Amino acid sequence: MAGSMNKVIIIGRIGQDPEIKYTPSGQAVANFSVATDEGYKDKDSGQKVEKTEWHNVVAWRGTAEFVSKYLGKGRLVMVEGKLQTEKWQDKNGQDRYTTKIQTSNVQALDKQDDAGQQEEYNGPAF
Repeated sequence: MAGSMNKVIIIGRIGQDPEIKYTPSGQAVANFSVATDEGYKDKDSGQKVEKTEWHNVVAWRGTAEFVSKYLGKGRLVMVEGKLQTEKWQDKNGQDRYTTKIQTSNVQALDKQDDAGQQEEYNGPAF
């Protein structure tokens, strides 16, 4: 299919400290979630409505090491990558689906280090 693209960029806060594990071959993989918020005013009631969307993120190799070492719960980050949906079966044999962002770039947008510099990892992701 020519002309298609699978790319996503989100900006949000990390929901919990990234969990890093290693594959049998020694590849680092980190899993974490990022929350994005949006708000709007309901036209019927006039009330402000806020909605939070949670995104599951997977980082590999150097990106995983960077995320687990420098980023934690509450940090404001930009995540860039592609969407990947995995199919699995629950204990009742029902098909289930989980969509994750396979990240290629993670950048801290808040300043939490002593030098006041942004942290970023743009190295190989996979």
